[in-house]
Amino acid sequence: MVALTANSSANELAQLAREFQAEIAVVGDEASLADLRAALTGSGVESASGAQALCEAAARPADLTIAAIVGCAGLAPTMAAIEQGGTIALANKEALVSAGDVMTAAVEQSGATLLPLDSEHNAIFQCLQGNDARDVTWITLTASGGPFRTWNADQLAAATPAQAVAHPNWDMGAKISVDSATMMNKGLEFIEAHHLFPVGLERLRILVHPQSIIHSMVEYRDGSTLAQLGPSDMRVPIASCLAWPRRMSTPCDPLDLARIGNLSFFALDEQLFPATRLAREAVHAGGAAPAVLNAANEVAVAAFLGGKIGFTKIAVMVEQVLEHAIPLPPANLDDVLAVDREARRRASEILESC
Repeated sequence: MVALTANSSANELAQLAREFQAEIAVVGDEASLADLRAALTGSGVESASGAQALCEAAARPADLTIAAIVGCAGLAPTMAAIEQGGTIALANKEALVSAGDVMTAAVEQSGATLLPLDSEHNAIFQCLQGNDARDVTWITLTASGGPFRTWNADQLAAATPAQAVAHPNWDMGAKISVDSATMMNKGLEFIEAHHLFPVGLERLRILVHPQSIIHSMVEYRDGSTLAQLGPSDMRVPIASCLAWPRRMSTPCDPLDLARIGNLSFFALDEQLFPATRLAREAVHAGGAAPAVLNAANEVAVAAFLGGKIGFTKIAVMVEQVLEHAIPLPPANLDDVLAVDREARRRASEILESC
């Protein structure tokens, strides 16, 4: 193990660094460094903290780098890993959303390999193996619909943070769980799929599949549709990336389709859940719009979790930020971060006016 990082969970990070004999452990929160050093006493594991240290850790030579820092905070470390030309298993969708063109250009220049670790994109990746992208008719991202799939407008307006983070199928962090509840998570994945699988925006679509058994599908021009099925367990796509291009065993229970019984599918309701519409419009607009979308959403979700706005106001805030003049397309990482800061400033102003 070369490096392990966390935001502020110093004791847990130290325990893992000891277990896997990491060369270095890094916390993004500089205030947690003292606790990390104390927990690593006598281990021989190097410790560091801060944004720059995260990038330096990501840039260390490694067989595989897993990029899983949530939000735009993961953008710079992911770019640092890409620039080394290695293999990166990408779990941070916001990086490709905010800096898709910049990041894909860096991948091409460095010769790096991106392996999609999100369950949906990993499913698509598997379904595309051995096939020609020119034969693809549709790439279908499946969505669970989150905890509020059957709720009406009045219920959504009164939804609480505790209800929003109670996902029926997946155990995720608060931010991602709220994104799943608003369907913004699927909108971000739509943008990410556009960069990972360049078959054209007109060939990407989203379908609600509440059971989360089919993680995504690819339809080909001969009428064949390939789907990747599996349990709602992130150990499956993680194993896919760790063993790629081979397979490895996991402790996951095998699917019991007879017990599951039925797999159901529904069209999106973008009247109740406008986030996917906003994401689609942002990626069609291109340039800096996806970065603005992502930054505004992060501010709005934090405001909701903090009790400052209602659930349905998340998408309203994002749309209001997008209605401002969009900056010029970012040419590099610094440009992307500048767009991100400006979008957050606008979102904060809108929040204050509320």
